[in-house]
Amino acid sequence: MSTKERPIVFSSLMVQAILDDRKTQTRRVANEFAGMPCLDGILKRFPRQNGCRYGAPGDRLWVRETWQRNIGNGPPIIYRADHGEATGVYKPDPASGAWEIAVSGWRPSIFMRRLDSRILLEITDVRVERLQEISEDDARAEGYSPKSHHFPTGWFRDIWESINGTGSWDANPWVWAITFRRLQP
Repeated sequence: MSTKERPIVFSSLMVQAILDDRKTQTRRVANEFAGMPCLDGILKRFPRQNGCRYGAPGDRLWVRETWQRNIGNGPPIIYRADHGEATGVYKPDPASGAWEIAVSGWRPSIFMRRLDSRILLEITDVRVERLQEISEDDARAEGYSPKSHHFPTGWFRDIWESINGTGSWDANPWVWAITFRRLQP
């Protein structure tokens, strides 16, 4: 069986958590099981299902993140996760006065090419579960930072709703719980 590579989009906040080695899991809605309540017993008994669109253990995910081309000198690509909420990044070289980094605005992650991705993840586990079944340990593996919220699952609920919309937590969909490890460049 050959290893496959697929793209996956992460917000700047989650990219930073990956780079800080705080994020080793992600949850994505498993649309394949939507509206099938009769599967509850089967999927709880057999959570490791085939057919996850992100891949299987051993496959790789290349991360798409918010970015921009550098029109100055230096690295060709600048990543928003490295610069917080800045709308542009400008840094002159002190010696020459030439722009070392010059970025105005950001390009959406969906437009990132594989060539420009800096993060490669290897999937180590895939399972199906209800969103609200996330454990405290798994919420920590989603990128939890103690500075951001008192409880890991409360933090994850807030993050989930900020990405998926108000009420998305209460809907309690089936999700693919994907565990990964970051491969070093």
